[in-house]
Amino acid sequence: MQQINPRKCNRNDALPVLQDMESRQTRFEALVQALSADLYRYAVWLCRDQKRAEDLVQETFLRAWRALDTLRDEKAAKGWLITILRREHARGYERYIPEMDPEVDPDQLAGNGTNVAAETLALRRAVANLSDEYREPLLLQVLAGYSCEEIARLLDLSKGAVMTRLFRARQKLRAILEEDEQNNVDRQLQL
Repeated sequence: MQQINPRKCNRNDALPVLQDMESRQTRFEALVQALSADLYRYAVWLCRDQKRAEDLVQETFLRAWRALDTLRDEKAAKGWLITILRREHARGYERYIPEMDPEVDPDQLAGNGTNVAAETLALRRAVANLSDEYREPLLLQVLAGYSCEEIARLLDLSKGAVMTRLFRARQKLRAILEEDEQNNVDRQLQL
């Protein structure tokens, strides 16, 4: 094994490396200063927990630091960081394992038995009655949290078509639920 003699090292060889590190650090610090407040607000909205939001932003910036060299366009930095934050948030759910109370009967959990509220059942029926063209974008937005642009890419539609389908899906749901409510009122009046 060859030993390095510090006296023979050229100290100027390290200068470009240090300058690159300084410019990288300066670039990163500028990103943090410019976008940390926006990321934090988005994280709070996403997870509804300030402590978790702080952790998400920290993890986002850690991953951003590691991948900073992949960011080619500074104008795309906000979208890039938000994508990292959303993925970090999703990873948290991948690792989450809910604790089951041994006293709880799984058959009595919501959605499995007669313990489900009437409103929940009515909503489930109404969503099930929607055609696929309306149900799928609605569920992707409401349950999966996708944006209109993401839904458009997933379903191979235009953004405008997705927005139209979401609007119509909500209208149809509202009509079905109002009709169910009116039927329930009529039944109660007959009793």
